[in-house]
Amino acid sequence: MLSSLLKERFLFIGLAVAVIAYASEHTLLDMGRLPVLIAAFALIVAIILVSTRIAHHAEILASKVGDPYGTMILTLSAVMVEVVVLAIMMQGETSPTLVRDTIYAAVMLDINGILGLAALLGGIRHGEQPYNDDSGKTYGVMILTAMGISMVVPEFVPRESWHLYSAFTIGAMIALYALFLRMQVGAHSYFFSYAYPRAERREGLPSKAPEENEPATLSIVVIVVGVVLIGTLAEAMSVLLTAGLKGSGAPQALMAVVVAAISAAPEILTALRAALANRMQSVVNIAMGASLSTVILTVPVMEAIALYTGQPFVMAMSPTQTVMVTITLIAAAINLNDGETNAIEGMTHFILFATFVMLTLIGL
Repeated sequence: MLSSLLKERFLFIGLAVAVIAYASEHTLLDMGRLPVLIAAFALIVAIILVSTRIAHHAEILASKVGDPYGTMILTLSAVMVEVVVLAIMMQGETSPTLVRDTIYAAVMLDINGILGLAALLGGIRHGEQPYNDDSGKTYGVMILTAMGISMVVPEFVPRESWHLYSAFTIGAMIALYALFLRMQVGAHSYFFSYAYPRAERREGLPSKAPEENEPATLSIVVIVVGVVLIGTLAEAMSVLLTAGLKGSGAPQALMAVVVAAISAAPEILTALRAALANRMQSVVNIAMGASLSTVILTVPVMEAIALYTGQPFVMAMSPTQTVMVTITLIAAAINLNDGETNAIEGMTHFILFATFVMLTLIGL
């Protein structure tokens, strides 16, 4: 019992940080910018620690059910964290472009950051790494369609018609995801799996962790508790981060990058482990699946909130964002077209990720 509790120490750390933050919030706000930003950073670290436990238990569930269900659980857990953090932060004094910027940042982190770094390191270690090219093609066209409908077309929608188009977007995203789920777990599930040779299956794979033999109920409970705790931490973080950054001259999109990084942090470790174990199919499923889930699930939830409150969000991407997404999806379509990744393909995406970071720092 004690050993099980010790394994979940990050949850207790998160709970302690939440209690301290709520007890000292007003005192911190009166102490000036530096203490507020330090406290906000501590809350961000606490959220990431809790999210790693959510990701860990999502991995346990994933190992029990196998692909493609397993990857779906991993990506959905990350998106759930992101939606909770976003929904809470939007209640405060945040930028109307926060949702758009977060989705954009998440796509850059997932495709260019996670996939790029994993393919680069995996390629250096193993050379060409095989995967099922059907998965890359399917994810790519779904991401392009979802982002086009929800984040490009809104630029041309008259303001007086935003209610109607928001409702349409919700329906379109639900229809796309419903069909995608049916395909992913039904007759076309083989699109998202790869039959590795028997020798490769044994090579470089860690043995089963003892906790994978524990009942799935424990993992489900930890995930639910963790999401609630993240919501509590996010509320305090939103207040402190907004106050700390106000008037600081920090890039407007910084908060969006923070939200995207929180949800992507556990996925980065999972993807890198898979790439170094020569399991590129898992990397493609995680990186591309997380990008698709971020767009196709976050958009309808946030659009529903906008319709409920009567306050629309700015969803149309800026010209710079549109260009970066276009280059990224074209590069992904070319790189994920032949069923093998290599270090050069990984480097192209990683350079695009570095470009995204640079553009964010200069406020674009």
